[in-house]
Formats: sequence, C-alpha cells, structure tokens
Amino acid sequence: MTSNTLTRLNRSVQQLDRVFLAIALILLILAILVPAQLSGTLNFTLLNLLQVAPFLLLSIAIAAYAQATGADNLISKAFQGRMPVMISVASLFGAFSPFCSCGVIPLIAALLSMGVPVAPVMAFWLASPLMDPSMFALTVGTLGLQFAIAKTVATVAIGLLGGFGILALMRLDIATAAFRNPLRDDAGNGGCGGSRVRKPQPIVWRFWTESERRQKFWNGAGKNAWFLGKWLTLAFVLESLMLVYVPDAWIQSMAGDGSLLSIVGASLVGIPAYLNGYAALPLVKGLIQQGMAPGAGMAFLLAGGATSIPAMIAVFALARRPVFIAYLGFAFVGSVIAGLTYSLSF
Repeated sequence: MTSNTLTRLNRSVQQLDRVFLAIALILLILAILVPAQLSGTLNFTLLNLLQVAPFLLLSIAIAAYAQATGADNLISKAFQGRMPVMISVASLFGAFSPFCSCGVIPLIAALLSMGVPVAPVMAFWLASPLMDPSMFALTVGTLGLQFAIAKTVATVAIGLLGGFGILALMRLDIATAAFRNPLRDDAGNGGCGGSRVRKPQPIVWRFWTESERRQKFWNGAGKNAWFLGKWLTLAFVLESLMLVYVPDAWIQSMAGDGSLLSIVGASLVGIPAYLNGYAALPLVKGLIQQGMAPGAGMAFLLAGGATSIPAMIAVFALARRPVFIAYLGFAFVGSVIAGLTYSLSF
C-alpha cells in the first residue's frame, strides 16, 4: 500500500462522524453480547425520535426561516434592553414555551450565534424543558395542583438563578472570556446554529421568491437536522440502556426521605435515570406512594428535566465547556434548593 493511499485512508477515517461511529459501535456490541436488547434499543430510539420529531422539526424550521428571511435580527433585538428585565422575561417565557430540552436547541443556537447575551439565553434554556402548558396539566392530574404550581414557580426560579448567576460570573475577568464565545466551533459553523453574528440584511418574509434565500433555508435546515438528529439518536440509545440496567429500587433507596442528603441524591439520580417529562410523572407518583419524599420527587423532576442524558448531550454538542458546566451547575443547585424548599413548606 502506497503512502498516498495511506494518507487518503487516514483522511477518510478522520472525516468519519464520531457520533455515528459511537452509535454503530454500541449497536454492534449489543448485537454480539446482548442480541435480545438490540431490538429493544432500536425500538426505543425510533419511538422517542418520532415523539420529539414535531417539536424538533418546528424549531429547526423556525430557525431556518429566521435565517433565510433575515428576521433573526428582529429576534436578537427582542433580547435587547436592561439585562435584569431580559432575564426575567426569558425565565417566564421559558416556563410556558412548548419546547423540550432537545427541541429548543436550534432556537438557543440561533440566539447565541446572533450575539444575544448568554445570561438571558441561559435563563430561557434552563426553564424551557422543565414546564409547559401540557406538562402543567399532566402534573396536576398525576401529582396534584399544589405540586404543579410549586414546580412552575421552581422552574421560573431556576431560570432566574441561571440568568443572574451568569451575570455574576461575567463580572469576573476569567469568566467573561469563557462566556464571550459560548458556541462550539462545529455548532457555530453550521452544525446547529448557523454562522456567527452576521451583518444585518433587509428582511424578506417571502424568502422563497429569491433563490439564494431558498438555498440558505434548506442548507440551514439540513445542517441543523443532521447535527441534532445524530446527537439525539446517540442520547436515546444510551437512555434505553440506562432504563434497562439502572433498577428503580436504587432510585428509591437514594431518595427515601426529605433530608438534604436524599434531595441531593434524588437530584443526582435524576441525571441518568430521568425518562422524559411525561413518563417521569407517573414514575415519581409511584415512588412517592412507595415512600419517596415529595421534596425529593420535586428535585428528581427538575434535575432530570434539565440534565437528563438527551439534554446533556444536546447541550454538550452545542456549547463550549464553561457554558456546559454552568448549565449543569445551575440546574443541579436550583433543583436541590427547590426540593428543600418544597419539603420545608409542605
């Protein structure tokens, strides 16, 4: 084999998508070692991809439309003004938006790539996956009105904690540098958020009348769909294995009372063991009936909603490490505080 052939082969290996290779490797290992689990993992992954597809496609289309028409400049202007007001509005809007932790990623990427400050984006980012109108109604039906209202208040509070927490960190010189460029290079170059801050262009709402804008729409939508699709597929593959190999008894033993230790334990367990917002509610209801403290259940739902495997992978794929760590940190601390507050109040 010639040196040129080896060079081309090496380049081909380097160009292979690491996420795709990880998915293929996991499925190959399952096929060899646990063939019975392979079909279950594939079914789980496909089902969850279908369930999240409407929200994901909607958010991708909105981001691509904003980019093709030039309306993204209007979106960025909506996040201008006094920072405390922006953070408060972003937290409230996030608590009532219909986006899940993964479906909101294209919108977050678009906002960050347009230069919107990290603090209000973080507030919206944290609050969005924790509550929405459908989630509120289902929470009332499973855990009661009191629990649903408390979770809504906690959602807004976690958003405020993240937004104002970022604002406080930005006052440190080292943190300012870390948050000045929040998007990863691969995300900012078309993976999930399009290009960096662009020069303002005139808005053309009927973008399909111009071939260049049509091309921009389809290019942006295609890159977003591929970028998010591969990461979500990996996330759901990992989640399917977690559901099989992490026993419910372990969850219950970690969060059996309302003490600080149990609430911290419930928050930690919520990171790998959280299913999804709707499936987690009956699980928590059953665990509370079996002895889990309601405050621990609150912490489990909040921490899991923001830091579940799909959510973490989506954030990790999009944001640089300091932003990723800040996201997880504020979500965890806020969940613990909310769980303790609920235990002491009710």
